[in-house]
Amino acid sequence: MQHVVTDTKEKPRLWFNLLDKSFYVVLLAAVGGFVYYLYGYRDAIALDLPVLLQAAGVTIFLTIVSIILATIFGFISALCRLSRFRGLRWLAFVYVELIRGTPILVQLLLWEYGVNIGLASLGLDPYNGAFQIMTVLQSNSLMPSEVIFDATFYGIVGLSFNYGAYLTEVFRTGIESIDKGQSAAALSLGFNSWQTMRHIILPQAIRITIPPFANYFITLVQDTALLSTIGGVIELQQMTTSLASPLSSDPNKQVFIYIFGALIFLCICYPLALLARYLEGRMGVAY
Repeated sequence: MQHVVTDTKEKPRLWFNLLDKSFYVVLLAAVGGFVYYLYGYRDAIALDLPVLLQAAGVTIFLTIVSIILATIFGFISALCRLSRFRGLRWLAFVYVELIRGTPILVQLLLWEYGVNIGLASLGLDPYNGAFQIMTVLQSNSLMPSEVIFDATFYGIVGLSFNYGAYLTEVFRTGIESIDKGQSAAALSLGFNSWQTMRHIILPQAIRITIPPFANYFITLVQDTALLSTIGGVIELQQMTTSLASPLSSDPNKQVFIYIFGALIFLCICYPLALLARYLEGRMGVAY
């Protein structure tokens, strides 16, 4: 008896193909329209792009320094959360809950106008210390003004302290997600606690923490705009606002400046998202 083999694969519906093609047509039209919109303000782009790129460099600098310090704060705090000593666990718990429970803008203002003034009254002024170090290096002429230095210094510390609290939970959950049997096996083979953490736990935990870490990294790029509230830091958002504010008599051009500044933010953040996806896929090959 012969069996007739029938193709059970469902054929694509016509409307689905039309919808799929229509999406690309609409997308192409939207991109073309946006390019034409930018072309209409080509003179403004040629005039403002250099200063906006310079401000974008400041934003990137603030982000990189802040994320490095936040990673250090977060990792140390995560180890304290996992410590056997109750005092360290409670200290890290208070730090995380206090920071996550208060607005970041309030924290930045406290660092600039609270901690800054408090340290200055005690004679602990970071600006004077940095100025003396630069004097020894015979390059104190490169020091920015005290207002700019203080705003940048305490802004970076405030952002790092805030994001360190969020990264604490990212690192803690990443470490705790690794099967405890692996730690027991490593200890039975003669590894000490540090070797187990370094060679067994962390390589696996890093892969797990990449997506949330990348999300916070991208959010940090955008939150550097909050430093404009404490004055002195000429980052991308501050420069965009400075260029757009005098154009109140021309609302269309004013809106364009804000859109153009947002586009530069997108050009900074999107490659970070692509890098995170690449690293996640690269480190997940073995799994």
